[in-house]
Amino acid sequence: MSDDTGDSARLGNNTRAVTAGRREEWTRGIVSVPVWRASTILYESVADLRATGARGDTHHTLFYGRRGTPTQWSLADALTALEPGAEGTFLYPSGVAAIAAALLSVLSPGDEVLMVDTAYDPTRSMAMGLLKRLGISTRFYDPMIGVGIGALIGDRTRAILLESPGSLTFEVQDVPAIVGVAKARGLVTLLDNSWATPLYFPAIAHGIDLSVLACTKYIGGHSDVMLGSVTAAPGHFARLRDTSFQLGQVASADDCWLGARGLRTLGVRLAQHQASALTIAQWLRTRPEVAQVLHPALPDCPGHAHFLRDFAGASGLFAFALNGGSDTARAAMIDALDLFGIGYSWGGFESLALPVDPARHRSATRPDFAGPLIRLSIGLEDADDLIADLDRGLAQFRAAMGR
Repeated sequence: MSDDTGDSARLGNNTRAVTAGRREEWTRGIVSVPVWRASTILYESVADLRATGARGDTHHTLFYGRRGTPTQWSLADALTALEPGAEGTFLYPSGVAAIAAALLSVLSPGDEVLMVDTAYDPTRSMAMGLLKRLGISTRFYDPMIGVGIGALIGDRTRAILLESPGSLTFEVQDVPAIVGVAKARGLVTLLDNSWATPLYFPAIAHGIDLSVLACTKYIGGHSDVMLGSVTAAPGHFARLRDTSFQLGQVASADDCWLGARGLRTLGVRLAQHQASALTIAQWLRTRPEVAQVLHPALPDCPGHAHFLRDFAGASGLFAFALNGGSDTARAAMIDALDLFGIGYSWGGFESLALPVDPARHRSATRPDFAGPLIRLSIGLEDADDLIADLDRGLAQFRAAMGR
């Protein structure tokens, strides 16, 4: 088994997900790269120690445990191979850690970042907390702004952070338009691409400079690992790597092994997540208790035309607005579900339902819906069983509303 990432772009997505990162010197005849745990690395001599340290770039070289072992390098190389045109990938102990490192690699005190108003809440909290304390300002923008973002760019603006689709309400941004403006003005673009993954939206190929994944979600796929990654376009990896080293960021070998295990089946899992979620979303559209379904593949979702143009598929995460009702009635519906767990995160094999209130996390836009929202993460159960469960939940919703 050999891995030639230079030729990976000619392969299909599923083939790359299976083969990438499995170098012979790392696998040694074993299908999966073993778990190489290490803190201390031993050298043959003082001269060997000094020569290794003098290289400066210790990528793919055993140096010290924080610089990684073949287990970490394998997953990083595999994620790079999934992004045609990418230079490299750095791994982190969580998706939030990945976002922080990506932002800090391009921003300095006095700079400004334009951040989409639908960004993941911990990203927003980071902007108003850590970045603000460092003297970095944030301006939030409408996710549907497109080329209009040019009017927001000021003398101190250095970067634009996108998340498409957006958290909670799933607006699909016009990424090519925003990237075009950013490149013309010399700005760095960062995209939280956790929803689509590189299989359904190859961010680097679309001009993004730094593509962030919460690998906790679909890459891991089993709700048993915390992991993040940033994949960099040419010219951006060295600063990302140096910033991450200076922050002391490292993902454990065991977590990277779990991430690599999940990556190998990403294609088939995403296909099932997509098929079941679309079936359920279409069913919800027929229900009188539902006012709107926010799924990028459906016409009701803002930016649907951008989805059709830019994406190769949809994942299993979407939301729907109830037709009237209160928080109490929404909670009654969710509590009545048997197959849907109640919990944060998404992208695992199990289905989840979560009450979400996006208005609390917005400042540039004010979402308005006919009733409270519920976010669903559709797992790998049979869609018919999930529909029957939701039907029971909607019956409880009607009862709570006195209908």
